[in-house]
Amino acid sequence: MRKENNVFISNLPLSDALLAFEHELKAPYAIEQVNIQDAINRRTSCAVFAERSSPSNHCAAMDGIAVRAADTHGANERNPVRLKEKSQFVYVNTGNLFPSEMDAVIMIEDINLLENGEVEIIEAAYPWQHIRQVGEDIIKGEMILPSNHMIRPIDLGALLQGGIEKIMVYKPFKVGIIPTGNEIVKRVDELTSGKIIDSNSSVIAALVKEVGGEAKIYPICIDDQELLTEAIQLGTEENDLLLTIAGSSAGKKDYTVDIIKKLGEVIVHGVAIKPGKPTILGKVNGVGVIGLPGYPVSCYIAFQSFVTPIIDAWTHQNNRAHMLSAITTQKIISSMKHEEVIRVTVGEVANKWVATPLNREAGSTMSLVRADGLIIIPRLVEGFEVGKSVSVKLLKPIEQLRSRLVMIGSHDPLIDILSDQMPLASTHVGSFGGIMSLKRMECHMAPIHLLDEMSGEYNITAAQQYFPGKEMVLIRGVRRLQGLFVKKGNPRNILKLSDLSSPDIRFINRQRGAGTRVLLDFELSKSNIDVETINGYTREVTTHTAVAVAVATDSADVGLGVYSAAKAMEIDFIPLGFENYDFLTYKEMLSDNRVSSFISILKSNIFKEAVELLGGYELDHCGEIIEIGDNK
Repeated sequence: MRKENNVFISNLPLSDALLAFEHELKAPYAIEQVNIQDAINRRTSCAVFAERSSPSNHCAAMDGIAVRAADTHGANERNPVRLKEKSQFVYVNTGNLFPSEMDAVIMIEDINLLENGEVEIIEAAYPWQHIRQVGEDIIKGEMILPSNHMIRPIDLGALLQGGIEKIMVYKPFKVGIIPTGNEIVKRVDELTSGKIIDSNSSVIAALVKEVGGEAKIYPICIDDQELLTEAIQLGTEENDLLLTIAGSSAGKKDYTVDIIKKLGEVIVHGVAIKPGKPTILGKVNGVGVIGLPGYPVSCYIAFQSFVTPIIDAWTHQNNRAHMLSAITTQKIISSMKHEEVIRVTVGEVANKWVATPLNREAGSTMSLVRADGLIIIPRLVEGFEVGKSVSVKLLKPIEQLRSRLVMIGSHDPLIDILSDQMPLASTHVGSFGGIMSLKRMECHMAPIHLLDEMSGEYNITAAQQYFPGKEMVLIRGVRRLQGLFVKKGNPRNILKLSDLSSPDIRFINRQRGAGTRVLLDFELSKSNIDVETINGYTREVTTHTAVAVAVATDSADVGLGVYSAAKAMEIDFIPLGFENYDFLTYKEMLSDNRVSSFISILKSNIFKEAVELLGGYELDHCGEIIEIGDNK
């Protein structure tokens, strides 16, 4: 069949052409369950939560001896302490299950071996020194990966340690590739006069794989309208997206555009890009069809202009990672002995990039999962002060990081729910730490729950005190139930705060600056309880779930925290009362799309239903705005 010559190709701007094409396509999502070993480069179809804690037992973090810290008290160079093997110490190696009768590890290089089997030490140990506690890396019920996360090799370790063996993922998108032309051959030994090798198909298939699709290269189709019609019909039946190579222009043997018109619809033919102008965008059987030009450079440019954005949109990916300059939000100290790689989260606040360091422990798999980038502290450098400009090697696409809301402050389990429903980076440094970060404009908002002892009011007084003359707002979060965590069945019969003074009751505390620590100190002062009488008052962790894990695994008898954490760890809870957990920010931040999206989520039924499942929350005022300022 002879094709009439058609020289009328449009010249639509690239952005308009892409928008028109995307509008006509529907992402073809399908879900399947796979073994995690087969999940690399697959996307999670839903959030993945840990089914077990890691470590699942207390274990030694160093080679050395396990001791009772009480047996080492008073040890110094003038007054060495001798310990007897078996009765006062046992040898342990890194990773060994920790003896239940001991509570500290002394490194092997810090002991002197004596001839009679005893050892001598010159420095006292403290409780839980050099011990990896249950849940130090991963806590049962904690979100390991959010939905729409592209699974990387570093994620596998966290999944396995969290007890995950199978995972629900989206099926990869199938992309068909049809090379066309009488002059094209597959093999070098077929090259004769007038023939060219089909290099485009291999390049395009590799690009498809690079952006997360599965490529299928069909046999070369000669310039025959009937054969090409059959090939396109089959290709749209077997794939989620179909690419033809060559035959997209207006020559007498360029049949592709007419076939797409016949079988479906041509959306765009001709785009204002050079090279790549004769690109075709259409659909057949509801499947997108892209006619790529035959010249190799044009073919590549057209792929990057249209195929990559389409698959990126389907897979929630964008752009490839690179280096950027960011400001540190915390002081980072280095030993000067080594070049140190620091894992950080990254976000954009007030037109600048900020980098917040993550857990630096060598065994912290989740710090790799959560890391957005890496910064290097060179050897012989002591570290970086707050506000230092550093170079960050990104591990995630920059557009993904730019879309994030940056939150620094108090911890609550509902943050996991928020971070699954919107792009969010959260760092747990306590309410006061969050306020200081907000003052330095290192975050968009600070989650806080600070009680004013004089008025009994939460959060407003702190905002007025730390931001005088500033127009601030409180975004109402939740009222949450605080209380004492005790083991199932409450075997120590702990009923009230005064019971914490018993010398045989082991307490675990939140870090200084945490709102829960402020609440504890207020209640202790009100009851005239001296903190010096509390065994474990100085033992600190940074989250409610860490407190719950310590109680559940018998490394502590009691701690203070929110009901939802106790429920998640299946331990008992003695309620003390409700408190306000809100989000403090500058009034001007309300115009930021990330903040407005956050408020919408707080008000949504989906968020509220998920939080209600956690237990221990009142949600009547979620998302309400309270203005705070000199005239409020």
